[in-house]
Amino acid sequence: MKFTKMHGCGNDYVYVDGGKENVPSEKKSKVAQMVSDRHFGIGSDGIIFINPVADDDIDFEMEMYNADGSRSEMCGNGIRCVAKYVYDKKLTDKTTLTIVSAGKKKYIDLKIGSDGLVETVKVDMGAPILDATSVPVSVSDDFLTNDNKKYEALSPKYGRLAVDVPIEVAEKTWHMTCVSMGNPHCVVFLPENEDLANFDIEAVGPLFENHSVFPNRTNTEFVKIDDKNNVHMRVWERGTGETLACGTGCCATTVACILNGLTDTEVTVHVLGGDIKCSWDKKPESPVIMEGPATTVFEGEIEI
Repeated sequence: MKFTKMHGCGNDYVYVDGGKENVPSEKKSKVAQMVSDRHFGIGSDGIIFINPVADDDIDFEMEMYNADGSRSEMCGNGIRCVAKYVYDKKLTDKTTLTIVSAGKKKYIDLKIGSDGLVETVKVDMGAPILDATSVPVSVSDDFLTNDNKKYEALSPKYGRLAVDVPIEVAEKTWHMTCVSMGNPHCVVFLPENEDLANFDIEAVGPLFENHSVFPNRTNTEFVKIDDKNNVHMRVWERGTGETLACGTGCCATTVACILNGLTDTEVTVHVLGGDIKCSWDKKPESPVIMEGPATTVFEGEIEI
Protein backbone atom coordinates (compact mmCIF):
# COMPACT_ATOMS: atom_id res chain seq x y z
CA MET A 1 0.00 0.00 0.00
CA LYS A 2 1.48 3.35 -1.03
CA PHE A 3 1.02 6.13 1.52
CA THR A 4 1.95 9.69 2.41
CA LYS A 5 2.74 10.76 5.98
CA MET A 6 1.40 14.26 6.75
CA HIS A 7 0.65 16.39 9.79
CA GLY A 8 -1.24 19.49 10.81
CA CYS A 9 0.56 21.11 13.75
CA GLY A 10 1.97 17.71 14.70
CA ASN A 11 -1.37 15.88 14.52
CA ASP A 12 -0.08 13.22 12.11
CA TYR A 13 -1.87 10.69 9.94
CA VAL A 14 -1.07 8.23 7.20
CA TYR A 15 -2.87 9.29 3.99
CA VAL A 16 -3.85 6.81 1.31
CA ASP A 17 -5.31 7.44 -2.16
CA GLY A 18 -8.45 5.31 -1.97
CA GLY A 19 -8.90 5.60 -5.70
CA LYS A 20 -5.64 3.75 -6.36
CA GLU A 21 -5.05 1.55 -3.32
CA ASN A 22 -7.57 -1.26 -3.00
CA VAL A 23 -7.85 -1.88 0.76
CA PRO A 24 -10.93 -3.98 1.64
CA SER A 25 -13.33 -2.20 4.00
CA GLU A 26 -13.23 -5.04 6.50
CA LYS A 27 -9.43 -4.73 6.72
CA LYS A 28 -9.16 -0.98 7.25
CA SER A 29 -9.52 -1.03 11.04
CA LYS A 30 -6.63 -3.49 11.40
CA VAL A 31 -4.55 -1.54 8.89
CA ALA A 32 -5.13 1.61 10.95
CA GLN A 33 -3.85 -0.07 14.09
CA MET A 34 -0.84 -1.52 12.29
CA VAL A 35 0.36 1.63 10.53
CA SER A 36 -0.29 3.86 13.57
CA ASP A 37 2.03 1.90 15.84
CA ARG A 38 5.02 4.17 16.52
CA HIS A 39 7.38 1.25 17.20
CA PHE A 40 6.35 -1.42 14.71
CA GLY A 41 4.45 0.59 12.08
CA ILE A 42 4.76 3.94 10.35
CA GLY A 43 3.72 5.90 13.42
CA SER A 44 0.65 8.15 13.38
CA ASP A 45 -2.52 9.23 15.14
CA GLY A 46 -4.50 7.19 12.61
CA ILE A 47 -5.09 6.66 8.91
CA ILE A 48 -7.16 8.63 6.40
CA PHE A 49 -8.32 7.26 3.06
CA ILE A 50 -8.97 9.89 0.38
CA ASN A 51 -11.74 8.52 -1.83
CA PRO A 52 -13.20 9.67 -5.15
CA VAL A 53 -16.87 10.66 -5.06
CA ALA A 54 -19.48 10.33 -7.81
CA ASP A 55 -21.20 13.59 -6.89
CA ASP A 56 -20.86 16.90 -8.73
CA ASP A 57 -21.26 18.82 -5.45
CA ILE A 58 -18.47 16.96 -3.62
CA ASP A 59 -14.82 16.77 -4.63
CA PHE A 60 -13.48 14.05 -2.31
CA GLU A 61 -14.40 11.89 0.67
CA MET A 62 -12.28 11.67 3.81
CA GLU A 63 -12.57 8.23 5.48
CA MET A 64 -10.85 8.39 8.86
CA TYR A 65 -9.75 5.77 11.40
CA ASN A 66 -8.19 6.42 14.81
CA ALA A 67 -5.01 4.73 16.01
CA ASP A 68 -7.08 2.10 17.86
CA GLY A 69 -8.94 1.20 14.64
CA SER A 70 -12.19 2.93 15.52
CA ARG A 71 -13.91 5.18 12.96
CA SER A 72 -13.94 8.91 13.54
CA GLU A 73 -16.32 11.44 12.07
CA MET A 74 -14.04 14.42 11.56
CA CYS A 75 -10.54 15.78 12.08
CA GLY A 76 -9.79 19.44 11.42
CA ASN A 77 -6.06 18.88 10.99
CA GLY A 78 -6.77 15.83 8.87
CA ILE A 79 -9.07 17.59 6.45
CA ARG A 80 -6.52 20.36 5.91
CA CYS A 81 -3.96 17.70 4.98
CA VAL A 82 -6.46 16.00 2.66
CA ALA A 83 -6.92 19.32 0.86
CA LYS A 84 -3.16 19.76 0.49
CA TYR A 85 -2.75 16.16 -0.68
CA VAL A 86 -5.28 16.38 -3.51
CA TYR A 87 -3.97 19.72 -4.77
CA ASP A 88 -0.25 19.02 -4.47
CA LYS A 89 -0.67 15.63 -6.15
CA LYS A 90 -2.71 17.25 -8.93
CA LEU A 91 -5.85 15.26 -8.24
CA THR A 92 -7.55 18.64 -8.63
CA ASP A 93 -6.59 22.13 -9.74
CA LYS A 94 -9.33 23.77 -7.69
CA THR A 95 -8.41 26.05 -4.79
CA THR A 96 -11.91 25.91 -3.35
CA LEU A 97 -13.00 22.40 -2.41
CA THR A 98 -15.87 20.49 -0.87
CA ILE A 99 -14.82 17.45 1.13
CA VAL A 100 -17.22 15.10 2.87
CA SER A 101 -16.51 13.07 6.00
CA ALA A 102 -19.06 10.79 7.68
CA GLY A 103 -21.75 12.41 5.53
CA LYS A 104 -20.89 15.99 6.54
CA LYS A 105 -19.65 18.47 3.94
CA LYS A 106 -16.82 20.90 4.70
CA TYR A 107 -15.93 23.86 2.51
CA ILE A 108 -12.26 24.64 2.06
CA ASP A 109 -10.09 27.45 0.66
CA LEU A 110 -6.43 26.83 -0.18
CA LYS A 111 -3.59 29.32 0.07
CA ILE A 112 -0.89 28.43 -2.46
CA GLY A 113 2.74 29.23 -1.72
CA SER A 114 5.41 30.51 -4.09
CA ASP A 115 6.48 26.91 -4.80
CA GLY A 116 3.04 26.11 -6.22
CA LEU A 117 2.12 23.89 -3.26
CA VAL A 118 -0.51 24.40 -0.58
CA GLU A 119 0.79 26.49 2.32
CA THR A 120 -2.21 26.96 4.60
CA VAL A 121 -5.82 25.83 4.53
CA LYS A 122 -8.96 27.61 5.72
CA VAL A 123 -11.94 25.37 6.54
CA ASP A 124 -15.59 26.24 7.08
CA MET A 125 -16.21 23.66 9.82
CA GLY A 126 -19.95 24.27 9.96
CA ALA A 127 -22.02 25.44 12.90
CA PRO A 128 -21.18 23.89 16.27
CA ILE A 129 -23.67 21.43 17.70
CA LEU A 130 -24.48 22.53 21.23
CA ASP A 131 -27.63 20.62 22.15
CA ALA A 132 -26.49 18.20 24.86
CA THR A 133 -28.42 15.24 23.48
CA SER A 134 -26.87 15.73 20.06
CA VAL A 135 -23.26 16.18 21.24
CA PRO A 136 -23.96 13.64 22.85
CA VAL A 137 -23.59 14.07 26.60
CA SER A 138 -25.99 12.76 29.24
CA VAL A 139 -26.25 15.04 32.26
CA SER A 140 -29.03 16.00 34.60
CA ASP A 141 -31.53 18.54 33.32
CA ASP A 142 -30.71 20.56 36.43
CA PHE A 143 -27.35 21.42 34.90
CA LEU A 144 -28.49 22.15 31.35
CA THR A 145 -29.02 25.75 30.29
CA ASN A 146 -32.10 26.71 28.29
CA ASP A 147 -33.46 29.78 30.04
CA ASN A 148 -30.42 31.70 31.29
CA LYS A 149 -30.42 35.16 29.70
CA LYS A 150 -26.71 34.75 28.99
CA TYR A 151 -27.59 32.15 26.33
CA GLU A 152 -31.16 33.08 25.43
CA ALA A 153 -30.20 34.06 21.86
CA LEU A 154 -28.70 30.62 21.31
CA SER A 155 -31.01 28.35 23.25
CA PRO A 156 -34.00 28.31 20.87
CA LYS A 157 -31.72 27.20 18.06
CA TYR A 158 -29.32 24.93 19.88
CA GLY A 159 -31.57 23.33 22.48
CA ARG A 160 -30.27 22.71 25.99
CA LEU A 161 -26.62 23.65 26.33
CA ALA A 162 -24.10 21.85 28.53
CA VAL A 163 -22.13 24.97 29.51
CA ASP A 164 -20.02 25.08 32.69
CA VAL A 165 -21.51 21.77 33.84
CA PRO A 166 -19.94 20.02 36.88
CA ILE A 167 -18.53 16.53 36.37
CA GLU A 168 -16.82 14.21 38.85
CA VAL A 169 -13.56 12.78 37.53
CA ALA A 170 -10.64 11.37 39.55
CA GLU A 171 -12.34 12.30 42.84
CA LYS A 172 -12.48 15.95 41.81
CA THR A 173 -15.22 18.25 40.54
CA TRP A 174 -14.41 19.80 37.17
CA HIS A 175 -16.54 22.09 35.00
CA MET A 176 -17.04 21.21 31.34
CA THR A 177 -18.61 22.77 28.27
CA CYS A 178 -19.67 20.22 25.67
CA VAL A 179 -19.56 20.91 21.93
CA SER A 180 -19.78 18.74 18.83
CA MET A 181 -17.94 19.71 15.66
CA GLY A 182 -19.19 16.55 13.98
CA ASN A 183 -17.43 14.66 16.78
CA PRO A 184 -17.92 15.07 20.54
CA HIS A 185 -15.76 17.40 22.65
CA CYS A 186 -15.58 18.18 26.35
CA VAL A 187 -13.76 21.45 27.06
CA VAL A 188 -12.37 21.95 30.57
CA PHE A 189 -10.84 25.22 31.78
CA LEU A 190 -8.04 24.62 34.25
CA PRO A 191 -7.90 26.79 37.38
CA GLU A 192 -5.24 29.48 37.71
CA ASN A 193 -3.12 27.37 40.05
CA GLU A 194 -3.01 24.44 37.58
CA ASP A 195 0.03 24.32 35.29
CA LEU A 196 -1.00 23.13 31.82
CA ALA A 197 2.53 22.08 30.87
CA ASN A 198 2.78 19.74 33.88
CA PHE A 199 -0.85 18.64 33.87
CA ASP A 200 -1.14 14.84 34.16
CA ILE A 201 -3.21 14.34 31.02
CA GLU A 202 -2.22 10.67 30.79
CA ALA A 203 -4.02 9.98 34.07
CA VAL A 204 -7.05 12.25 33.66
CA GLY A 205 -7.65 12.09 29.89
CA PRO A 206 -8.81 8.45 29.72
CA LEU A 207 -11.20 9.01 32.62
CA PHE A 208 -12.95 11.79 30.72
CA GLU A 209 -12.89 9.86 27.42
CA ASN A 210 -14.63 6.83 28.92
CA HIS A 211 -16.87 8.60 31.46
CA SER A 212 -20.41 7.25 31.58
CA VAL A 213 -21.94 10.62 30.60
CA PHE A 214 -20.43 10.28 27.10
CA PRO A 215 -22.27 7.48 25.26
CA ASN A 216 -19.89 7.70 22.27
CA ARG A 217 -16.82 8.53 24.40
CA THR A 218 -15.35 12.01 23.97
CA ASN A 219 -12.35 14.11 23.04
CA THR A 220 -11.26 16.31 25.93
CA GLU A 221 -9.55 19.71 25.76
CA PHE A 222 -7.76 21.11 28.82
CA VAL A 223 -7.46 24.88 28.41
CA LYS A 224 -5.70 27.85 29.98
CA ILE A 225 -6.79 31.38 29.01
CA ASP A 226 -3.96 33.79 28.10
CA ASP A 227 -6.02 36.80 27.06
CA LYS A 228 -9.11 37.66 25.02
CA ASN A 229 -7.56 36.34 21.78
CA ASN A 230 -5.12 33.62 22.88
CA VAL A 231 -5.46 30.34 24.76
CA HIS A 232 -3.23 27.34 25.34
CA MET A 233 -4.71 23.88 25.03
CA ARG A 234 -3.74 20.22 25.41
CA VAL A 235 -6.00 17.54 24.01
CA TRP A 236 -6.80 13.93 24.80
CA GLU A 237 -8.28 12.44 21.64
CA ARG A 238 -10.81 9.65 21.70
CA GLY A 239 -9.26 6.42 20.45
CA THR A 240 -5.74 7.86 20.23
CA GLY A 241 -4.60 9.57 23.44
CA GLU A 242 -2.78 12.88 23.69
CA THR A 243 -1.95 14.40 20.32
CA LEU A 244 0.07 17.49 19.44
CA ALA A 245 -3.00 19.19 17.96
CA CYS A 246 -6.67 18.66 17.22
CA GLY A 247 -8.42 20.89 14.68
CA THR A 248 -11.95 20.13 15.78
CA GLY A 249 -10.73 20.45 19.37
CA CYS A 250 -9.44 23.96 18.63
CA CYS A 251 -12.84 24.82 17.15
CA ALA A 252 -14.68 23.39 20.15
CA THR A 253 -12.32 25.22 22.50
CA THR A 254 -13.02 28.51 20.73
CA VAL A 255 -16.78 27.99 20.95
CA ALA A 256 -16.54 27.08 24.64
CA CYS A 257 -14.38 30.14 25.36
CA ILE A 258 -16.91 32.41 23.67
CA LEU A 259 -19.91 30.82 25.38
CA ASN A 260 -18.26 31.25 28.77
CA GLY A 261 -17.37 34.86 28.03
CA LEU A 262 -13.64 34.22 28.32
CA THR A 263 -12.48 35.41 24.88
CA ASP A 264 -13.49 37.50 21.89
CA THR A 265 -14.83 35.85 18.74
CA GLU A 266 -11.40 35.35 17.12
CA VAL A 267 -9.01 33.08 18.99
CA THR A 268 -5.55 31.68 18.34
CA VAL A 269 -5.33 28.28 20.00
CA HIS A 270 -1.75 27.41 20.91
CA VAL A 271 -1.32 23.63 20.95
CA LEU A 272 1.79 21.52 21.46
CA GLY A 273 2.41 21.32 17.70
CA GLY A 274 1.76 24.93 16.70
CA ASP A 275 -1.00 27.51 16.35
CA ILE A 276 -4.48 27.23 14.85
CA LYS A 277 -6.72 30.25 14.31
CA CYS A 278 -10.46 29.92 14.84
CA SER A 279 -13.40 32.30 14.79
CA TRP A 280 -17.13 32.11 15.51
CA ASP A 281 -19.61 34.99 15.67
CA LYS A 282 -22.00 33.20 18.07
CA LYS A 283 -24.95 33.61 15.74
CA PRO A 284 -27.28 30.65 15.14
CA GLU A 285 -26.17 28.57 12.15
CA SER A 286 -22.89 30.52 11.82
CA PRO A 287 -19.91 28.28 11.05
CA VAL A 288 -16.67 28.03 12.94
CA ILE A 289 -13.82 29.04 10.63
CA MET A 290 -10.49 27.30 11.19
CA GLU A 291 -7.18 28.14 9.52
CA GLY A 292 -3.84 26.43 9.88
CA PRO A 293 -0.91 24.71 8.16
CA ALA A 294 -0.66 21.30 6.50
CA THR A 295 2.69 19.58 6.02
CA THR A 296 3.91 16.60 4.01
CA VAL A 297 6.56 14.57 5.86
CA PHE A 298 7.44 11.62 3.60
CA GLU A 299 6.05 9.00 1.24
CA GLY A 300 6.48 5.26 1.22
CA GLU A 301 5.06 1.81 0.66
CA ILE A 302 4.14 -0.78 3.28
CA GLU A 303 3.01 -4.40 3.11
CA ILE A 304 -0.43 -4.88 4.63
